[in-house]
Amino acid sequence: MIYKLNILIAIILFSCSEYKYEARTKNFPTEELPVLKAPKKENIWVFVLAGQSNMAGRAFVEPNDTLPNKRILTVNNKDQLIFAKEPLHFYEPSQKGLDLGMSFAENLLKRTADSIHILLIPTAIGGSSIEQWINDKKHRDIKLLSNFKTKLEVAQHYGSLKGIIWHQGESDANNKASINAYYTNLIRLTSIFRKLANNDQLPILIGELGAFSNNKENWSLLNKKINDFAKTDSLIKVVSSHNLKDKGDKLHFNAKSIRELGKRYAEKFFE
Repeated sequence: MIYKLNILIAIILFSCSEYKYEARTKNFPTEELPVLKAPKKENIWVFVLAGQSNMAGRAFVEPNDTLPNKRILTVNNKDQLIFAKEPLHFYEPSQKGLDLGMSFAENLLKRTADSIHILLIPTAIGGSSIEQWINDKKHRDIKLLSNFKTKLEVAQHYGSLKGIIWHQGESDANNKASINAYYTNLIRLTSIFRKLANNDQLPILIGELGAFSNNKENWSLLNKKINDFAKTDSLIKVVSSHNLKDKGDKLHFNAKSIRELGKRYAEKFFE
């Protein structure tokens, strides 16, 4: 009897997890659209999306998020150029969702010439710490900095790198030692990014953590480190998370907020 009960419980749990997976992925695109003829290199602005889960995308993808725009491009897991659709990140199939990339690009295009295309390069991995990035550690089977470098080289073949957008810190906000080291680690990381890009004047946009955490004190302290660091470099801008909401887990932005965050990143770029 106990054995049968355990089997029944296992079936119910499996069915629930399958339902959650289907609900999360029901609007995901079913096909890629390859770019058969790339635009001229001088007309492609490249942005690298880096960080952890809120950059990798955990919000709900709606049908409109999967409508391609002929001026917004990305790469697939084979480094092939394709028209961008959400979700952009492909490293964590069981968790991926809506990120801020498409919103960021769409808002950029509102203020650029019609000849300009945006190439979004996804490199964010959920749960990764800034120290793991700096030391090129493997996280969820990805060597963080090595993957960033590879994707950057692919991107620069197609266009001109205009900036890096970074959203990370939830992992580092777990303890005071990591928070205290975050300012110094941002100096190290941004220097590495610029060295890899061969551009010591490269703009870097850094997003604040949301204000919805259960650990408000630590998240606020880390946001202060981000803002203090940005004051030292006019080409580093902080993107505010003011009034943005979570999706109910006190960790990840909901779909409306992640789109708004993408818009704010675009506005900061034009500053």
